[in-house]
Amino acid sequence: MAWKPRVGSLPVFLVASLPLAPAVAADLLQVYREALAYDAQYAAARSTAEAGREKVPQALAGLLPTIGASGNTFGNDTKYDSRLGAVGQSYRNDYNSNGYGVNLTQPLFRWQNFVQYDQSKLLVMQTEANFAQAGQDLILRVAQAYFDILVALENLRAVQANKTAIAQQLEQARKNFEVGTATITDTYESQSRFDLATAQEIAAESELEIRRYALSVLTGKEPGELNRLKPQAAIEPPQPASMEQWVAAAESDSLVVQAQEAAAEAASKAVDINRAGHYPTLDVVANYNQNNGPGQFGLGEIDTTTRQIGLQLNIPIFQGGAVNSRTREAAARRDAERASVDNARRSAALGARQSYLGVVNGLAEVRALEAALVSSLSSLESNRLGYEVGVRINIDVLNADNQVYVTRRDLARARFNTLLAQLKLKAAVGALAESDLERINTLFEAP
Repeated sequence: MAWKPRVGSLPVFLVASLPLAPAVAADLLQVYREALAYDAQYAAARSTAEAGREKVPQALAGLLPTIGASGNTFGNDTKYDSRLGAVGQSYRNDYNSNGYGVNLTQPLFRWQNFVQYDQSKLLVMQTEANFAQAGQDLILRVAQAYFDILVALENLRAVQANKTAIAQQLEQARKNFEVGTATITDTYESQSRFDLATAQEIAAESELEIRRYALSVLTGKEPGELNRLKPQAAIEPPQPASMEQWVAAAESDSLVVQAQEAAAEAASKAVDINRAGHYPTLDVVANYNQNNGPGQFGLGEIDTTTRQIGLQLNIPIFQGGAVNSRTREAAARRDAERASVDNARRSAALGARQSYLGVVNGLAEVRALEAALVSSLSSLESNRLGYEVGVRINIDVLNADNQVYVTRRDLARARFNTLLAQLKLKAAVGALAESDLERINTLFEAP
């Protein structure tokens, strides 16, 4: 529970409601590496990628020989009855027969297998692009969660500062009313603002706890103290400073586009695979079989050895129209994947534009809010001085103080939104990496 300042008390520490900080504050890079090892969504993507990579060896198996072995042993009970005229003869033989064999099949021409092997490489390309995209998403999710905590913390600190100032104004209004230099209206206005600030503080504390929990979901541990953005941290504009260059790069290099292009090519290969159902197949077949059994009428034993090697040709003639149907289905899926490529490119271009404007406009907003903060602080001092000499009323001071609080909150949010837009811009062109977090991490310092 946050410590609540009493009316008329001295200014309190703004972080009094927070848990005790550990000896060393966690930085952005450290939090990311913890998430890299713990996050369930990324772990699922990693396992999915491992599974997808098996497509190539599975397809390669269709081009390599298959070898099988078999063996058997049977207990036999054979009865012979022979008749010649009125003369009959019966003979019964109980014996074991044994055999084993080895067979080998080497495909020479199976067109669908060759195409499937090419398709498997495209499917692995799609898998790798999706896995790389999952890595970029993790960076963005960690940065978002990290920044959300700092924004919520700045909001709480500003709310507490505003509440403390209002408490001081409330105490002053009461004293002025007691000595007759002010009306009870000033006291009521200050009390109303104080009660509202208390409600805002409760909401801000709740928001901070939610944001902290969101980060713990990614890292598996309760987040302690985090490094803060340096007050004079310089956020660099995007390079190159051309939105169209970023858009063009996103349309060709976005990981989502790359994955979708590979999927479309794989779907095109699927048409050839299904169409190959009409083609003949040719295999080299070799067999070796060894059998052991009794001789005729149970006299002695006979060992039979068979060796075969040759070519086996299969020509499909009619399969009920299934091949044609599957080919048409594959062609429709290919067209759908190609349309998805166009959609991926357009979405990547839109994302690049939004992120580029987010950085550029964010920088402009940061500069404007920095100037606004200076003006708000000057206005607050002027109103306080005016209130002391009687040319301003209490509500003027409260409004000026609240404006400072709002400006500080908005400035913190604008800074973090701009940093996040930088990361999203790099992700839009498929270039977001840990090194980008390292660069941003230099803008932070221990509190």
